[in-house]
Amino acid sequence: MMSQAAKIEGAIPPPPKRSASALAFDTLLWGGVILLLIISFQPAEIDKFPQLFTDTEKTQGFAQLFFKPFTDAQLFMSMDWSLFIGKMWQTIQMAMWGTALAIIVAIPLGLLGARNIAPVWVQQPVRRVLDLIRSIPDLVVALIFITAVGLGPFAGVMSIMFNTGGVLAKLFAEAVESIDKGPVEGVRATGAVKLQEIVWGVIPQVAPLWTSYALYRFESSSRAATVLGIIGAGGIGQILYDSINAFQFDQTGCIVLVIVVAVSMIDLLSQVIRTRLL
Repeated sequence: MMSQAAKIEGAIPPPPKRSASALAFDTLLWGGVILLLIISFQPAEIDKFPQLFTDTEKTQGFAQLFFKPFTDAQLFMSMDWSLFIGKMWQTIQMAMWGTALAIIVAIPLGLLGARNIAPVWVQQPVRRVLDLIRSIPDLVVALIFITAVGLGPFAGVMSIMFNTGGVLAKLFAEAVESIDKGPVEGVRATGAVKLQEIVWGVIPQVAPLWTSYALYRFESSSRAATVLGIIGAGGIGQILYDSINAFQFDQTGCIVLVIVVAVSMIDLLSQVIRTRLL
């Protein structure tokens, strides 16, 4: 009599076998990746890795000043926390507006960039434009807007909108391409036009995922806005850069603390919202 374990084992189908061509392709692909890493070893100066653990005098000196406010209560209280928090709040506001404007831009571009929504002669040019937008570094975009509108947070907002809009549009398009065709066909069967198919058949399916993507990009934009402040685009980045240039590493540590706390709070809030949506 066959044991229960044997019956269960016999009921489980064997794992699918990959063809020789698929195995050859995987071997070639991962072998190529490993080969590229080996070739890039010297250009990327990976051989300097041991220096992280030798000649640490400069690093130790920086670390002592960086963490000094957290061991010296009087120094900690003497910091201009109102300035740091105010500038961080400005950075978050920049990220909020930049992301909001990016969503407005990304929705139509994302729909036009989806191959199951737009014809190929529209979809492919839109995708290439999105590739172009994402390939331009944030700092370059920020410098362009600083030249156009001057120093300040608005240049940072427009820079975040430009880059985040390109990223979100691509993610939105990929989400649209993976939808279930059933609801769309059901709406079409009622005699709806293309716009109604999108509004009632597509948007309800992708809205939670789009929201999740937007929240993630808002988190990323909050960090990116800090960097943009270094070149005069507003926010906490400018005072962070000034403290580093002045070798006031104790102040740098406090500014970084404010950034870490703010980004962590944004991340926690985003997790709560995503949990409610998905």
